[in-house]
Amino acid sequence: MSKQNYERDLDRLREEVLDSIDEEFEIELEEAVDERAEHPRPEVRQGPISRRVYFRELVRLQRELIKLQDWVVEHKAKIAVLFEGRDAAGKGGTIKRITQRLNPRVCRVAALPAPSKREQSQWYFQRYVSHLPAGGEMVLFDRSWYNRAGVERVMGFCNERQLEEFFRTVPDFERMLVRSGIYLIKYWFSITDEEQQFRFQCRIDDPLKQWKLSPMDLESRRRWEQYTLAKEEMFQRTNIAEAPWWIVEADYKKRARLNCIHHLLQQIPYTEVPREPIELPPREHDEDYQRTPLPAEVFVPTVY
Repeated sequence: MSKQNYERDLDRLREEVLDSIDEEFEIELEEAVDERAEHPRPEVRQGPISRRVYFRELVRLQRELIKLQDWVVEHKAKIAVLFEGRDAAGKGGTIKRITQRLNPRVCRVAALPAPSKREQSQWYFQRYVSHLPAGGEMVLFDRSWYNRAGVERVMGFCNERQLEEFFRTVPDFERMLVRSGIYLIKYWFSITDEEQQFRFQCRIDDPLKQWKLSPMDLESRRRWEQYTLAKEEMFQRTNIAEAPWWIVEADYKKRARLNCIHHLLQQIPYTEVPREPIELPPREHDEDYQRTPLPAEVFVPTVY
C-alpha cells in the first residue's frame, strides 16, 4: 500500500470514528441545553454523574445489550418491556439508548396512538396483542395497556365499569403472557412534581422540543394529584409476582437510563453467544465491467 493510500485510509478511519462520537454528542445535545437553561433546576436526590462515567457505562451496557440480542435470536426468546410514567419522565430517552445499537428487526418499539373507533369497540387488550414479541424478538412498549389505569381514567376516557374490568382482567392477562414464555418486565419512571415542571418549561422555551408538548400533557400537569392516586391504585392491584412493577427514580436522566438498562439486563438469564470470525471476501473483478456514467442532475447538490 502506498503512503498516499495509507494516509487516505487513515483519514477515512478518523472521519468514521469522529462521526460515531458526533452521533453521541448529538443525542446528548438535549441534556446540554437543559443544563444551561435559565430556569433554576430543582435539587435532585442524587448528585450528577460525570459525562465521562456516563458514556463509559452507557457503552459498556450497550455491549451487554448486543449480547442479550444475540441470545434472544439464538434461543428464540420473547421479551416484552413496558415503560410507564408521567409525561417527561424520561421513558423515551431510555428506550432510545436501549435500541440505539440494536438491530431493529430484533428489538422494536411499540408506541400506539389513540385507539380508532373500531379499536374502541374491540376487547381492550386486542390492539396490544398484535405487538407482542414472537420468538427471537424484544418489544419495548412506550406506554402500554396501562393507559387505561392512567390517562384514560384521569381524563375520563373510560368509565368505572371498564376500569374495574381492566383491574380484574390484567393480572390474568399478564400471567397468561408469562406462561406462554414471554419475559414481561414493567418499569415506572418516577419524577418529582418540581422536576416535571422544570422539564415542561424547558420544552415550552425550546422550539426543538415544543412538538413534545400536547394539550393532553398540559392537562396532565394540572391533574398531578389525580395521576398520583391513579398510580397508587394501579401498583396495588397489578403488582403481581409473575410480573412485578419496578420503579426507576428518574429525576436525573442519565442515572435513570443507566440504572434501568443495568436492571433490565439482570432480569434475563442471557449468556454470550459465540460468533464465528468475520472475514471480508475478496472483491471480484470483471475485465469487461464498465460503470455506466450518471447524469449530473441526479446528484444531490454539494451544499456542505
